[in-house]
Amino acid sequence: MRPLIACLLLLIACQAGAAQRVVSLAPSLTEIVIELDAADLLVGVLDGGPRPEKVVGLPSVGRYGQLDIERLLSLQPDLLLLWPGSVSAAQRDQLKRLNIPTYTAEPHTLIELADQIEQMGERLGRADRGQQAAKDFRQRLAGLRERYRRDVPLTVFYQVWDQPLYTVGGGQIISDALTVCGARNVFEDLTLPAPQVSIESVLQRDPDVILASDAALLPGWKTWSQLKAVKAGRLFAVPDKGLERASGQMGDAVAKVCGVIAPER
Repeated sequence: MRPLIACLLLLIACQAGAAQRVVSLAPSLTEIVIELDAADLLVGVLDGGPRPEKVVGLPSVGRYGQLDIERLLSLQPDLLLLWPGSVSAAQRDQLKRLNIPTYTAEPHTLIELADQIEQMGERLGRADRGQQAAKDFRQRLAGLRERYRRDVPLTVFYQVWDQPLYTVGGGQIISDALTVCGARNVFEDLTLPAPQVSIESVLQRDPDVILASDAALLPGWKTWSQLKAVKAGRLFAVPDKGLERASGQMGDAVAKVCGVIAPER
């Protein structure tokens, strides 16, 4: 009876439009698939750093900006999960011409991320799991917003790199994550995802907090003793690299960031 039941379940999934052979073209999307208990549907992934244990043995279809389309086609996917930044514009055009069903995800806010988790659950035949995960994520955010709310937000300079000096723009999901912590990206008016800025512009905007992607970037700021962040000793490294990966684990990452930049709450 078990083989018969498995076949019936597969037939139902196909009739409902759920994907059966999925290729993920971003590590963050791979994480969401795993969070939705749908790793069994993955037949290939785009690499970008260490893989989660559940997908260690899966075929690779390349790395960021270097998609192997021939390898992808050999896997016969019936759904591509695409984050546009992981694939070059030319290869995105190629993918469109292949007419493979594609779910494109590029959340700019945490609420958009919650919606994306729910939508992916539907596409992967895990609608109930997606709805519950999205609900839990939204509730977690609401609790953090309430706990860390401020009448006057802390201003934060988020440093991505130092030479040259890069930050995140206002349309980046990290910028939205700061608002959950009662803070505001001091460069929220910039529209580029990762704009290059100058030391002079940081001095002019004089943030309350400097949050760097790596602790090694922080000592150099102590030279600028006139900065409010330096005077107050509010130079922090991001406590969880998950802040840079738009998946469900971002809830925990944001909570850690809030605890670092506003420990008094």
